Amino acid sequence: MDNNKKSGFVAIIGRPNVGKSTLMNHIVGQKIAITSKKPQTTRNKIQTIYTSEKGQIVFMDTPGMHKAKNKLGDYMMSVAKSTLNNADVIVWLVEPSEYIGEGDQGIIKQLSSVKKPVILVINKIDTINKPDVILFMDAYRKQMDFEEIIPISAFKGENIDELVDSIYKYLPYGPYYYDEDEITDQPQRQIVAELIREKALRLIDKEIPHGIAVVIDSMKYRESVAKPNVKYEYPGIYDIDATIICERDSHKGIIIGKGGAMLKQIGSKARPEMESMLDAKVNLKLWVKVKENWRESDYLVRNFGYKEDKE
Repeated sequence: MDNNKKSGFVAIIGRPNVGKSTLMNHIVGQKIAITSKKPQTTRNKIQTIYTSEKGQIVFMDTPGMHKAKNKLGDYMMSVAKSTLNNADVIVWLVEPSEYIGEGDQGIIKQLSSVKKPVILVINKIDTINKPDVILFMDAYRKQMDFEEIIPISAFKGENIDELVDSIYKYLPYGPYYYDEDEITDQPQRQIVAELIREKALRLIDKEIPHGIAVVIDSMKYRESVAKPNVKYEYPGIYDIDATIICERDSHKGIIIGKGGAMLKQIGSKARPEMESMLDAKVNLKLWVKVKENWRESDYLVRNFGYKEDKE
């Protein structure tokens, strides 16, 4: 073990749509967690790994803390809460405001019982007048003691290096948990499924996205067939078959769109990011199936990949 290196687990928590996934993606320099303007975008605990000369930080992005309304919501809240107990440091993201609502008050109550260093991060400072940041910091400082309060813009990358340096200060010394070139513990199939779900979240309005899950039915790799005088952008091709699950027949029609237009748009938006991530050409085929009220079914919630770790 290198006694000069630090390593540990950092839980990123906060209300839905506060910018947790955007922050994590920015730090590791690659898109791992999906983002959208709709709340509850992240459903699973997603671990990404940041390794530098100081050590290794394993970030745990969690579903936004909210009041559960169904079995899927119960699962998401269970994941968020259990992550706190496994973390060495907690990074709590909030939006810039003097008003501390019921949701954030609930998080404060939970944090008061967790004996871990907590760094408060005020995100989205690119959207406010900078002098107002002091007012927001004071409002939260009156609620509980934080190791540090750091204002950032995850979207623009402002003060991210300062945040990372602060995290290292509170991590223990110890061995790396992952190889230095690893950046996530997520299987490729899961990232592919999430990229498809992200595009659906962004393209489809109203409440339909909350009832969507994506299942990868098949994902097979094949080498590109060499042809004379033809230069290939990628060395191989992934043939991916995926199914978008929704809760109603009326939703199915909206997801498919007139003449299949919406489904084609979802695929065309997801494909380039898949190709960049997989370093291969992607042949993507999408289908849509209805599973009524699947979010209320323990069996279907687990079957669609939302399973708690039993560690």
